[in-house]
Amino acid sequence: MSAVPDDRKYTQTHEWLLVEGQVVTVGITQYAADELTDITYVELPETGTDVAAVSAMGEIESVKATSDIVAHVSGKVIEINGALADEPGLVNTDPFGRGWMVKVQADDLSALEGLMDASAYAALLSEG
Repeated sequence: MSAVPDDRKYTQTHEWLLVEGQVVTVGITQYAADELTDITYVELPETGTDVAAVSAMGEIESVKATSDIVAHVSGKVIEINGALADEPGLVNTDPFGRGWMVKVQADDLSALEGLMDASAYAALLSEG
């Protein structure tokens, strides 16, 4: 298992959230990418879309399953990773870097207070 970056928050559903001011970048963890196996398609919301905390804002399709991409903050989508349209496998090969998915201008960051830090997420993974 690869290292869990300590500069972001993590969810029980294996998303990561990198907070920079009011902008929250969302992606999935290496664990999630490995569980999905070969990712074949990523459906992302349009730039300018309003998203609500704990609601689906897109989907990830793989040879194994289809999973929701969940917005853990409410706000407006200000950027999507357009590279994923042609190269969805970036999520498999670099989920914490080039495989990021969406940037949201958050209305309120308080929804992130209950999320895990890197050590708590690593502990969750070690529990199996």
